[in-house]
Amino acid sequence: MTPSERLARFLVGFAAIFTVVFLMTPLVVTVAVSFGSSTVFTLPPPEWSLRWYDKPVSTAAALVLGTLCAVALVRGRFPGRDTIATFLVSPLMLPGLVIGIAMLQGFKAMGLRDVHGSLLVAHVVITLPYVVRTVAGALSLFDFALIDAARTLGCSYPAALMRVLVPSLAPAFLTSGMFAFLASMDNYPISIFFTDAWTKTLPIQMLQYVEEQPDPTIAAISAGLVLLAILALVLGDRLVGLRKLADF
Repeated sequence: MTPSERLARFLVGFAAIFTVVFLMTPLVVTVAVSFGSSTVFTLPPPEWSLRWYDKPVSTAAALVLGTLCAVALVRGRFPGRDTIATFLVSPLMLPGLVIGIAMLQGFKAMGLRDVHGSLLVAHVVITLPYVVRTVAGALSLFDFALIDAARTLGCSYPAALMRVLVPSLAPAFLTSGMFAFLASMDNYPISIFFTDAWTKTLPIQMLQYVEEQPDPTIAAISAGLVLLAILALVLGDRLVGLRKLADF
């Protein structure tokens, strides 16, 4: 290996390590602060404590509706199919503020004033594209002749779907479910239009908490969200495998 190759290899390794450290440092600091006893953000904390951990369903609906829509788009042959497919993913193409105002006016015109119902419908709308696109991509690679083969071996149609189709789509379900859950949990620009003084989503509550009472409780919540992401990755690796998840 020539000196220039060794230098290039060293620079690439240094850049990779620096990038990892740069991205992970805020997470490490947040988790460390959440275990401090101080009432303000202090690192290192005066002493370690668990006191801030004392305070701390749209994904399922989107998975069901998105899967049904994906099956209809992949298997169906009807006029306007491409238009409907574009319409289903249109929430990804528009700013959240525009979607929020449009849905607020639409719900008001329809008389939908219930906070929980409005939030549920709004979050299903913004998470549906992730499920539709991911499951539709997996269905396009699936051989539906396998279902017919399962039926010839004695399975009923629902049993064939559960034993053949669902396991094949498991990586797509898990991947789209994770994306839908994260998009729903982290959404602020749309949720802000449908909350009230008694009902708030986590991002809105966290922002309000930081503005009114900034203490390490917010760091404890953030640490919990980091742990939730790690658990989701571990669960996905155990059930499906990260390599298969990356394919979707």
